[in-house]
Amino acid sequence: MELRELRYFLAVANEENITKAADLVHTTQPNLSRQMHSLEEEIGKPLFVRENRRISLTPAGKLLRKRAEEILELYEKTEKELTGSDKDISGDVSIGCGESYAMRLIARAAKRTRENNPKIRFHFFSGDAATVTERLDQGLFDFGVLIDYPDMSEFEYIRLPLFDEWGVLVRSDHPLASKQAVTAEDLRDVPLICSQQVMRNKAHAVANWLRRAGTAPEIAATYNLLFNASLLVREGLGCALGINRIVCADESNDLQFLPLSPPVESHLDVVRKKSRLLSPAADCFLRELTAVLQH
Repeated sequence: MELRELRYFLAVANEENITKAADLVHTTQPNLSRQMHSLEEEIGKPLFVRENRRISLTPAGKLLRKRAEEILELYEKTEKELTGSDKDISGDVSIGCGESYAMRLIARAAKRTRENNPKIRFHFFSGDAATVTERLDQGLFDFGVLIDYPDMSEFEYIRLPLFDEWGVLVRSDHPLASKQAVTAEDLRDVPLICSQQVMRNKAHAVANWLRRAGTAPEIAATYNLLFNASLLVREGLGCALGINRIVCADESNDLQFLPLSPPVESHLDVVRKKSRLLSPAADCFLRELTAVLQH
């Protein structure tokens, strides 16, 4: 498979129409159709379900789309890294991260990096640990910011000096809103909206904290981004377990954040794959981050 074929394939997959895809990649409809038939013959499986006016993907086609996107993204990233000037550093730095107040330190380092090297661009991707580590493995991220990750053996990492405080996001008219903090017993009969990462990891500090109640909590919903969970709280679906200072919650708001008692804190690490050479742009960012953390 050539890169051109993958680009053609993605155009067809995204447009779901040969004619529109041909216009997008500046070729003729007959040529694009031949290219796609040739690709299917090379793979040995059908990639498309061809209907009258629409083309959809087979399971093999869906897998190829995912891999093609990853291959082209990695190719373009590598090309930019290799063609950049040694004197005038440019290029992209990709960082995968969870939601955290500690990201302010990453933002500060990114700002300092661009002040000294204005041609460097940053790409931030919000996701859970599984997604971030997968894209680190694939070389699509230069760095990841992981929260309480259990096994750091495959990474070089820098621990950030800020911690995330766990608590419960409640509506201001909720019976718990008058409390200064909440215990596991307080949440025994309260519908909870929980982080998917916490639910998957039974050894997580918050999962251990919940077990103090002696019974399994009532899970009304799960989430991977706390802002979305806050909308569910506002609508009365339940109370959201999450970290502080991600969603605005104060006396002027209709939400309140109540810390857990006893308190639960999470540490954060900036990680990169061991033995993977950093691009000049990523190396600049790492130096600036180190300087930020030393002050």
